[in-house]
Amino acid sequence: MLTTWRRYADQHPRLVEAGFLLLVYAATSNQYNEGGQDWWPGLFFATGACLSLLWRRSHPGAVVAITTVCAAISGILGYLSSPLLLLPVIVALYELTMRTSQRTARIYCIAVIALIVVTALLSDENDQPWGLKTVSPAFWIMLPVVQATAVRARRDYLDAVHTRAELAERTRDEEARHRVAEERIRIARELHDVVAHHMALANAQAGTAAHLTRTRPEQAEQILNELGATTSSALRELQATVGLLRQADDEDPLEPSPGLARLPELVSAFAAAGLDVVVRMTGDGRPLSPGVDLTAFRIVQEALTNVAKHAGATTAQVELAYTADRLTLTISDDGGSTPRPPAPSGGFGLIGMRERAQSAGGRLQAGHRPEGGFAVTAQLPIHA
Repeated sequence: MLTTWRRYADQHPRLVEAGFLLLVYAATSNQYNEGGQDWWPGLFFATGACLSLLWRRSHPGAVVAITTVCAAISGILGYLSSPLLLLPVIVALYELTMRTSQRTARIYCIAVIALIVVTALLSDENDQPWGLKTVSPAFWIMLPVVQATAVRARRDYLDAVHTRAELAERTRDEEARHRVAEERIRIARELHDVVAHHMALANAQAGTAAHLTRTRPEQAEQILNELGATTSSALRELQATVGLLRQADDEDPLEPSPGLARLPELVSAFAAAGLDVVVRMTGDGRPLSPGVDLTAFRIVQEALTNVAKHAGATTAQVELAYTADRLTLTISDDGGSTPRPPAPSGGFGLIGMRERAQSAGGRLQAGHRPEGGFAVTAQLPIHA
């Protein structure tokens, strides 16, 4: 029922406003018929006070003043300042409190109480008890101010809750989009490393086998067998990487992530492609966190892949330098005697390596060496 009335009030605001003011006028004017006094002077002031309520939203201060003066004059004439007689003042004070600051509302409230109570006390037209002239009017005048203050506080609270809810919703959406973007970049980086590495090896092995088919058929056959192993490994890693998209968050990956423990396997694969890789380690080897271990392996893999693809070198060096809290990786080559033509621009190898190092809390530098060749140096924390 209450919801129905609210809906009706929202649909017919002018009709509801007119009905409300008529009820206020009827209740107020009826008070002037009591007490045996002439009713017409009070009716005149009741009409003026109720008519002024039409402007209570646009001029709340002026309306409070008009209704208060009407009620005060009524008190001087001997009419009792009952709650119904003060009804226009109550309505005006409520609207004033809803639309102005609390300080303004308090000032108006005190001024209205003072005027109504003083005029009631000074009037000799009735012999009403002292309490009915002072305490009762003060209570009814303060009531709309207190009630309106509580309503405003409730509305402010609901607005703040609504604002926080909208902010939290936007934050959740932004965080979700950020996580999706990070996951897309991570998967793209994994796919790039897997495809670029294995395809480069497969291309080098196929070219070497084709070159040796007539002169060294046995060695060519061995390289072709290793080519099969390379493509099988590529398919396994691609399946594992793509499988991440189908897994639930609480499922374990199909196989452990690669790390530096697979470095000998990586060196052997490049050797089959015609690139000899020398690995040197300084310092005491220490176990790495899984994320750093994967990052280190992928950086070595991508750097060696770039050597095999873009350099004319037949040898490369991988140096692992361990300290108390840091691992420094250096992958370098001498450029060879007959450098290959530069690769087409637009690759993501160096970008991916730099992103990997930064995501693990480290940094990466790459560039040509003064003595010739190219070097990639990455500094990674032992535990990210």
